[in-house]
Amino acid sequence: MHIVWWQILLITLYAGYQILDELQIYSSLSSPVAAGLISGLVMGDVKAGLIIGGGMQLTILGVGTFGGATRIDANTGTLIAVAFSVGAGMNAQAAIAAVAVPVASLMVYMDILGRFTNTFFAHRIDAQVEKMNYKGIERYFVAGALPWALSRMIPVSLGLALGGTFIGNLVKALNGPWKWLGDGLSVAGAVLPAVGFAILLRYLPVKKHWPYLILGFIITMLMSTLFTDVQTLGAGLTAASKAFTTGFNGLSMLAIAFIGLALAAISYQRAVSAPKAVAASSNANSSETGEIEDDEL
Repeated sequence: MHIVWWQILLITLYAGYQILDELQIYSSLSSPVAAGLISGLVMGDVKAGLIIGGGMQLTILGVGTFGGATRIDANTGTLIAVAFSVGAGMNAQAAIAAVAVPVASLMVYMDILGRFTNTFFAHRIDAQVEKMNYKGIERYFVAGALPWALSRMIPVSLGLALGGTFIGNLVKALNGPWKWLGDGLSVAGAVLPAVGFAILLRYLPVKKHWPYLILGFIITMLMSTLFTDVQTLGAGLTAASKAFTTGFNGLSMLAIAFIGLALAAISYQRAVSAPKAVAASSNANSSETGEIEDDEL
């Protein structure tokens, strides 16, 4: 396993930034997909980074945190899993189950530690509020970002710097005498996104909008199958005849997402216009009682 010092430095700096982005900046760079993209760029394998980041994104798709609640840190798990996967040549799906998920679960304790140490600055801010010292409030507010950033930077830097030997031996074992376990972890990593979808469907109003769920599933399957077959046919014709130069592209998931967005917009417009229609109907009924309206004078 080979991870150079500047790769450790860049990933560590991003680990500190991503938690601050999640708490205050909100630039969408704190998602597991972004973590996978950035760590993949740093490690030189964007594909592996996006596979691991996308898998972790789907794993926590229906999981949220409110108030003081703590959830698994999928971002940190993604960073370490991508670095180990690329550096040690580990299968991306196996890295999700063997590295990303366990690390993300262990980071719950670091998240709690970050919240706990941050109360020191919170109390200092309360004291400055009583003194009406605005400069002091700003100073301690900015300083409060330090424990949050360190709660991610320290585990990532130590994990990347010291965990190489362990991960290297683990990869050798999973590809050798424990290959059955490595195959099982790959399957588990591929199944985890389905768990995220299941959690999401648990909280969505599926019973109320079940026709849209069925329609979205059918559209996705039909379009994916149709465009895949057309793309395969075009590739076959290109191989059979050099005169055939037309290219066929598959339907991207972005296009299917736009179809879902259009259906959601239609549903939203109907929900907004329904109360207006009821109110207009009520006004029409009240005008039939014989009262003289302003426009009848």
